[in-house]
Amino acid sequence: MSAGHQLALPFVHQPDYAAADFLHGACNEDALAWLARTADWPNGRLALWGEEGVGKTHLLHIWAEREGAEILSGPLLRGLIPAPSTGLALDDADAADEVALFHLINTMSEARRPLLLAGRLPPARWPVRLPDLASRLRATTAVRVSAADDCLLRALLARLLAARQLAVPEALQDWLLTRLPRSQGALREAVTRLDREALAAGGLSRPVAARVLAELAWPEDMDEFSPGLSQPGPALL
Repeated sequence: MSAGHQLALPFVHQPDYAAADFLHGACNEDALAWLARTADWPNGRLALWGEEGVGKTHLLHIWAEREGAEILSGPLLRGLIPAPSTGLALDDADAADEVALFHLINTMSEARRPLLLAGRLPPARWPVRLPDLASRLRATTAVRVSAADDCLLRALLARLLAARQLAVPEALQDWLLTRLPRSQGALREAVTRLDREALAAGGLSRPVAARVLAELAWPEDMDEFSPGLSQPGPALL
């Protein structure tokens, strides 16, 4: 192995969900406003919805930290969950077991504890079979977290690169932004690959970046990142 190259090891980059690291913009201002008024949630529930990678998980962590609430994962929700002493946030709630989700909503409502849900679609459009659950989901206030605009995408790319200690000239960042889909998930996946390739190549250049983008091979008409193409890391935004 040459002196200028290193072996790329599969270290997992852990995201930082601190409130200070969240990027504010028009795409998430409605969600932030609602999260700041927990007491005003109709029926004590709120749902954040939007495509993969728009920052729902980060928002859940910010709210849970402020409220002292617990965070659970929808796909892991099973059985009857006792109501916590404060509130509860359920990520990927649209992937939760229907019976368990139904009981959780009832438990939190009876205990008068706030419940924050997150999913890719508004709860009223989740394909549930239980009529009583469908009724409660329709009664849940839903707030969309939209895709980022150009300024936020640029700020996110710079932050993702800095988090991995990747020194990338502004000109190369501009070059990347004009060639990546307008999706936070796409940026995160690209930076993950760029970090690995830069470590193996001894630095990040335009040829290295071009090779990474060619390997990712997103369809030209793709508006949003599809996890089926590759697996992105957890949300930073």
